[in-house]
Order: sequence, then C-alpha cells, then structure tokens
Amino acid sequence: MSTVSMVVNGNAVGGEVEGRTLLVDFLRQRLRLTGTHVGCDTSQCGACVVHVNGKSVKSCTLLALECEGAQVTTIEGLASNGNLHPLQEAFFENHGLQCGFCTPGMIMSSLDLLQRNRNPSEAEIREWLVGNLCRCTGYHNIVKAVQAAAKSMGG
Repeated sequence: MSTVSMVVNGNAVGGEVEGRTLLVDFLRQRLRLTGTHVGCDTSQCGACVVHVNGKSVKSCTLLALECEGAQVTTIEGLASNGNLHPLQEAFFENHGLQCGFCTPGMIMSSLDLLQRNRNPSEAEIREWLVGNLCRCTGYHNIVKAVQAAAKSMGG
C-alpha cells in the first residue's frame, strides 16, 4: 500500500491505495465520484475522461499514484453554485445525449478542446472526439452542442 494525495474538484483528498489502483477506480470507489464512467477497461471508449492538471486524460490509463499532487477535475466539478457549466447546458439544450453513458467523457474532452481552441470547426470537433465513443447519438447533436457551447463561452 502507498499513500496518494491530490486535489479533486477543488478539494484535497488522499488515502492509501494499492500500486495498481487506477485513477478511475480511486475516483469512483474511494471518492464516490461516479460520474466518471468505466466503459471498456482498455482506453478505447473515452467514458472515463477527466482533467489532470488541466488536460483531458482517460483515467483508466493512469494509476492513482501517478496523480500525486495533481489537480483533477471530474464531471462533478464543472457545475458551480447549482448552475450547469455552459458545456453541460449546451449538451442538454442541443440533445447531445441519449443514454448519457458517454456524456461525462464527451463533455470533459470537449472542454479541453474549447480551452485550447475557442471556436473549433465541425471537423476539428469531430477529430478531437475521435477517442470518445457514443453508441446512441450518431455524434451530430454532440457536435452541435460543442459548437453552441463555444459560442456561449465567447468563442
């Protein structure tokens, strides 16, 4: 067992973990932040995307110990004072979700894109989201949601 500490959604957290504990498991099991989903266990689906030090990562590919001292943001950390983040709101308003399983990863990946490129083209959005799988929507409304969020966020 080893001790890990990090800041998750603005809160200092930590605890003992086995060396093989994945970040996604630490978030879901230890911290009970279940918005980060486990879809494939092979880093193919993107349902587990979170931000580590401001960049989107698939949390099923990182050991919790690798995040020692890191700033981690999950889907639960986006809303503020009971208000959805503009990207969350855009997914809702533009029907960018159906079953919702991929939605947290899609939103976290899209937010990283919008932080790097305030006004991405449709092609850039589609390229950026290539590592996130959705089995329900066909991506059209997801792309519309990201474009709407870009506009509402000043892009």
